[in-house]
Amino acid sequence: MGHQGDDCYRLAKWLARDISPPRSQPPEVQPRRVPRFGVQPSARPLVTDIQPARGTHDLIGEDQRRHHHVVETARHVSGCYGFEEWITPIFEDTRVFSRTLGETSDVVTKEMYTFEDRGGDSITLRPEATAGVCRALVTNGLTQSLPRKVFCSGPMFRYERPQKGRYRQFHQIDIELIGPSEPLADAEVIACGWNILKALGVHADTVLELNTLGDQDSRAAYREALVEYFTAHKGGLSPDSLVRLERNPMRILDSKEEQDRKIVAGAPTIQPHLTEAAAAFYTKVQEYLTRFGVPFRENPRIVRGLDYYSHTAFEFVTSKLGSQGTVMAGGRYDGLVAEMGGPATPAVGLAAGVERLAMLLDAAPLAPAPVAVVPIGDEAEAAAIGILQSLRAAGIRAEMSYRGNLRRRMERANKIEARAAVILGPDDLMQGVAQVKDLKTGAQEAVAIPDIAAYLT
Repeated sequence: MGHQGDDCYRLAKWLARDISPPRSQPPEVQPRRVPRFGVQPSARPLVTDIQPARGTHDLIGEDQRRHHHVVETARHVSGCYGFEEWITPIFEDTRVFSRTLGETSDVVTKEMYTFEDRGGDSITLRPEATAGVCRALVTNGLTQSLPRKVFCSGPMFRYERPQKGRYRQFHQIDIELIGPSEPLADAEVIACGWNILKALGVHADTVLELNTLGDQDSRAAYREALVEYFTAHKGGLSPDSLVRLERNPMRILDSKEEQDRKIVAGAPTIQPHLTEAAAAFYTKVQEYLTRFGVPFRENPRIVRGLDYYSHTAFEFVTSKLGSQGTVMAGGRYDGLVAEMGGPATPAVGLAAGVERLAMLLDAAPLAPAPVAVVPIGDEAEAAAIGILQSLRAAGIRAEMSYRGNLRRRMERANKIEARAAVILGPDDLMQGVAQVKDLKTGAQEAVAIPDIAAYLT
């Protein structure tokens, strides 16, 4: 077994990519190893070597409760605003994103998970939700039945450097109001986001920053001003921004490169280039936000680099998460549906990072305290199953240990932090009652079996 043991050890190290693969033994001494279930032993990774993929995380216990609370709160609040939930695929034809996010954007060129499937089609895991919603609107023939108020949530995927609050698989809630062109729609979407933050109890830790991108004429004039400014600072721009200067100079404003950020800090703002109509639209949005009771501050540095964005752009930011300070953001995108092959359709929306909102919560919501059903003896166990199911049917979380005497079952009840124990012994069974014990106060009372669920509700 010495040679075989050495080879097994070397094989395990090779699977971990630490050393070269083991040499084969001569045929006459090669041990015969029979593969199980058609899998060669050398192809089976060691369990201890398997770790979560970089940039992903498991949601268990408190993390799961925080995540669930954020999504369910957003679902409830958006429902009160009339938004209905859509569920779109997590992967789409790559053109859905490359066409809408911009061929030169960081998301498309550096961050998208794109692959060719077995049919030869280019597929991309969704990096954001809005493009998929607009694609669904067009392909399902819904562009003639507007407005549409859409809520969705789920995982998104971007190849970024993982850090606190940023993952390669992350989760978002998304709200889209498709159809209205009026500034009231912009304000209502923002108000919905504000009320989600209020319902989560994190609004005091966030600030709404607001800007306008103007209309098409405003942006054309602004583009000329940016070209002039960035051309004068061409020598200090990053290689990526030099490309953007030729194709879409507004994308330079989104650059994350430090050398670009220094130049961007002195770039002109759009306000002097707004048309009269664009300025009036921005003023109305602010007036409506005041009526909705949503506080805000203006930030002329909030921009969106693609042509289909217009008018309102906003971000809810916090100082409690370090560099990952934006927890919710959105704006108006009147040209996106047309990019999908649909008619020109105004729209406004927002997206929020679930992980970042979950980090802002003061505490994770507590799991409902269960009721422990504790039978004594086999005959009582059979009856206890009926009690268990009646409690669950009444919406009460209830559990019963699979084995053990009275002491062990009560220890289990304490371990799961049960609020009450329903104890059923032979004498209780004869009388048609069970002993219901409050595990916080120690008070105990005999309750008729049919009345137990009502007693504990």
